[in-house]
Amino acid sequence: MRRTAEDIVKGAAEHLAGLPRPWDERGAAAEGVATKSTPTDVVTASDHALEVFIRERLAALRPGDAVVGEEHGSTAGESRTMWLVDPIDGTVNFLYGMPWYAISVAAVRDGRSVAGAVIEPASGRLWSAAVGAGATLDGRPLRVSGATELSLSLLGTGFSYRAERRTRQVRMISGMLPHVRDVRRAGAASLDLCAVAAGWADAYLEHGCNWWDWAAGALIAEEAGALVRTPGPTGSVPPDDGLGPDALFAATPAIAEALADLARKHGAAEV
Repeated sequence: MRRTAEDIVKGAAEHLAGLPRPWDERGAAAEGVATKSTPTDVVTASDHALEVFIRERLAALRPGDAVVGEEHGSTAGESRTMWLVDPIDGTVNFLYGMPWYAISVAAVRDGRSVAGAVIEPASGRLWSAAVGAGATLDGRPLRVSGATELSLSLLGTGFSYRAERRTRQVRMISGMLPHVRDVRRAGAASLDLCAVAAGWADAYLEHGCNWWDWAAGALIAEEAGALVRTPGPTGSVPPDDGLGPDALFAATPAIAEALADLARKHGAAEV
């Protein structure tokens, strides 16, 4: 399943290269660009085209498996395996021509990710993992950073598309900022999790991500040694740990407890 996930995201990245680039005609009237939950929550024709491509590949390679995708919902299957598909994670970055966006595919059994892959189409970097088999970047094993001091740690985060929730998120992050080295908001949850796996960031915390956003990236971070807390599969009961029901958290082990405590102190449960 890991090889299948890798092959599918590589094929999808090649397919994306042949599609029109939305940043060439960005704007409210740009062809192939629409909005979803808010005017800032965009979806492009490329999102739809890639999900169709991925679903067709999965149907050919894994007939009988269920598929859940960001843009086209769920397709029932007969096997134990479900595939979570995010055709473009970081669509706003993609819309603007920024290279920090990804294609993410994960295989899930009994609500747990067992294999997954994330590719950065702009760079070609390929991240993947399988349960118990470690995580890699372009075939090289990954390991989280050795950070031990919270004050010297780099934290990744992200913000909601809804203005009222952004206000609460900014309040939390502004309270945490004086206690860490710095904060980064890159705009693609899957890649933020991969950055923790590679040691490029020491931790990541965001509220409101969907299952397809983190299904592959969280596994990659965990297999690289991060302590990972997810909201759980859609419809499940989230952990009752004071971080908020839809918090997504990953950190190198030595700072994880202190960082979680800091987030709680500054209102994570109310975000």
